[in-house]
Amino acid sequence: MDVGCFMIFASYGWDNCSDAQTWNEDLRLAEIAADSGFDVLWSTEHHFCDYSFIPDNLQLMTHLAAKYPHIDVGTAAVILPWHDPLRVAEQVAMLDFLSNGRLRFGMGRGLARREFEGFRVSMDESRQRFDESAKMIINALETGFMQSDGPLYKQPRVDIRPRPQNSMDGRIYSVATSEQSVESVAKLGDIRMVMFADRPWEMRAPVLNKGKELHQKYHGRPAPTPMLTDFAICSHSNDQAEEWARKYQGMFTESNFYHYEFLGEHFESVKGYDGYQQKAEFARKTGGDLTGAVDNFMKAASWGTPDKILRGLEERRKIVGDFELNVSFRFGGTPMEVAEEGLKLFAKEVIPVLKTWKNDENNLVN
Repeated sequence: MDVGCFMIFASYGWDNCSDAQTWNEDLRLAEIAADSGFDVLWSTEHHFCDYSFIPDNLQLMTHLAAKYPHIDVGTAAVILPWHDPLRVAEQVAMLDFLSNGRLRFGMGRGLARREFEGFRVSMDESRQRFDESAKMIINALETGFMQSDGPLYKQPRVDIRPRPQNSMDGRIYSVATSEQSVESVAKLGDIRMVMFADRPWEMRAPVLNKGKELHQKYHGRPAPTPMLTDFAICSHSNDQAEEWARKYQGMFTESNFYHYEFLGEHFESVKGYDGYQQKAEFARKTGGDLTGAVDNFMKAASWGTPDKILRGLEERRKIVGDFELNVSFRFGGTPMEVAEEGLKLFAKEVIPVLKTWKNDENNLVN
């Protein structure tokens, strides 16, 4: 199994934590992960607030690729509606050249109204912008030039320089949570779906399987193995881990609801966010009580001793099939010492076992 370390650069849940401290501590975790057996360093893209502030993950990955030449780097994800597709293609081609083919390029379409407003982009256009832009970027990385006459992007033919030097086959990812997103990703080709541990995997399995079925339908071959992004508390004690998970995974759930405004009503009027409208309606019915949401998060995410975490991942695999794993250890106010201890313990006792797992060639769940 391929295992990555995920950095989100968040200060939500910490008292008097400066942006500099947040970044220095997450970069320290990246340094530890790079030398501890992880396959790739991943980072999200978010803007403007303490939920997560990493405004340019391709720039960050350029830094990390140079500093740690023995590990892959990845974006999970570049939010395409906030970027010009030509610039993304150029940046990806350049970073992949500089890293000697170690970049894993992940894309997404975004969800937070505050971030779309900051970039003066309508959320109503996010689906169309993502679909057009993703296709343009993928084609440019394959052909070495970009050209488009789409409804939103009129791009005269231009060359990508430096020219893409390496095939991106197997190294392109896309966040896909809703059925619409899954179908969009399936149409693009051999793209690895990315999903997050925020609800029980029994709820995720139908959408994952739908994506695999659609990929087989459109391309006549099995879908690439998806990547599941986890938020882990790893400890020598299950009781201690449960206490920390309830606190820090709970705080992260709260920050997620706040940042994406799931208690608001705007999803009812925004195009292409039907799945999130249902989540928002459920949240409002509970009167903002997040107990159920935290419980569901804890059922999905990893916490406990290495043995408990491994047993949980084995059960997840039975439910959803084979997957790559991407793990964050610092979120929701998790103290640096807890995150560092958990990362080191996970690397020492969980990763070696995961490396013995072999993928089934047909990863559809029966």
